[in-house]
Amino acid sequence: MATLATMETYRNYIDGRWVDAEGGEVFESTNPADRRDIVGVVAKSSKEDVDRAVEAARAAYNTWRLVPAPKRGEILFRAAEALVKHKQRLGELVTREMGKVIAEGLGDVQEAIDMAYYMAGEGRRLAGETVPSELPDKDAKSFRVPIGVFALVTPWNFPTAIPAWKIFPAIMAGNTVVFKPSSLTAVCATELVRILADSGLPKGVVNLVNGPGGEVGEYLVSHPGIDGVSFTGSSAVGMKVARNCSLHGKEFSCEMGGKNAIIVMDDADIGLALSGVLWGAFGTTGQRCTAASRLILHRDIHDGFVDRLVTMTKALKLGDGLKAGTDVGPLVSDEQLRKVQHYVQIGKSDGATLLLGGQHANHGDLAYGNFMEMTIFVDVRPAMRIAQEEIFGPVLSVLKARDFDDAIAIANGVNYGLSASIYTRDVNMSAQAEKELDTGIVYINASTIGAEIQLPFGGMKRSGYGNKKDAGGRGGALDLYTRWKVVYRDYSGRLQRAQID
Repeated sequence: MATLATMETYRNYIDGRWVDAEGGEVFESTNPADRRDIVGVVAKSSKEDVDRAVEAARAAYNTWRLVPAPKRGEILFRAAEALVKHKQRLGELVTREMGKVIAEGLGDVQEAIDMAYYMAGEGRRLAGETVPSELPDKDAKSFRVPIGVFALVTPWNFPTAIPAWKIFPAIMAGNTVVFKPSSLTAVCATELVRILADSGLPKGVVNLVNGPGGEVGEYLVSHPGIDGVSFTGSSAVGMKVARNCSLHGKEFSCEMGGKNAIIVMDDADIGLALSGVLWGAFGTTGQRCTAASRLILHRDIHDGFVDRLVTMTKALKLGDGLKAGTDVGPLVSDEQLRKVQHYVQIGKSDGATLLLGGQHANHGDLAYGNFMEMTIFVDVRPAMRIAQEEIFGPVLSVLKARDFDDAIAIANGVNYGLSASIYTRDVNMSAQAEKELDTGIVYINASTIGAEIQLPFGGMKRSGYGNKKDAGGRGGALDLYTRWKVVYRDYSGRLQRAQID
């Protein structure tokens, strides 16, 4: 366990230098499994720090955009190799600072590795089109160009993966960035930036400012020197970001919350569905935007499925994610713990039956952590708040459906539209679900989590605003971080009038 005398201080990274915050203020990042364990002391930025970072990014953009894309990709290849080399250390850091179990901490880093390799390769595939002109002796082509300086604001639940989703495609496309991670996982963010800096990234291309979102983040996304914003976080903050960007003509992507459902039909492979529900509801302690917080069961299998689910949930071990045998880690903060406890009370007050859990686990080895029991509600009606609002914790609401159409209606009957899943052996029913589920991501016979970086990621309705596919895939991230430029070259030596001559 770190002490004040031994812990490292993590500074901002501006214009190629590690620097203290302008005002000299700091804050502590703590381990959610044991709040006595201070992971690091972090620079607390001010508006002056943001101004310096934006200025550095603007100056660097003038030269970085002219670096050939394959050369930009080579830096990402070196970063990928460094991430591979340090995967174990970084994965353990993710677990210590954020709380997810070590297998998931390593998976978080692996996503960053995958994105680094993928986007490095895009340096030689940043393709446009050459198409025939309707006129003789005339070329017509299109190609991508960078946009400018991006503000990248990331959450705490994937402290290495989500920053990589944003930083790597942004800089590969020729933009420069000012990166503001969550204060809860600032050490993980710093280590990622350190790897980029050590991989040969020119000064000013990536700048890191740490500090609270309500002060630093809000000032950053509204800064006049910012040309585009990529934000991942709550719907309430995302809507404010979207309004601000729309008002000032900035490119933006806001990837926000979800109220994701798993549908299990009466013909499903029940064992497979049970495993998917456990993973979707309680993986990452329910702290994923794609977590399965609703379970919609066909009425004919409802009672037997719930009985088996409760038995399997009771067998999950709650504890420190760095310890062998732990299945579910802590919530990330005291604030998140209080929020989840509040929703448990709301569910009980609204008439749902608390079948399992619902308590803060604070005994024995769990005494100093933000641990919440895995919680299952039954007798949940679609209009209840626990079936409508994002909780972001290990709370599962079980609903009953009459048939396929009823299940689809319940799944779609929320303001979110990020991810959904259906378990069925009926190929025609699964095909119908693909079409009818009003979400950006659909899983067939798999849980609601498990997106891969070679495809876009994002949702519908209140799960996303702006360019809603800001994470993966050539058509997702690159559409956010580039603009199309079209060039017509007429070498006929005479005036030619398109659509007329």
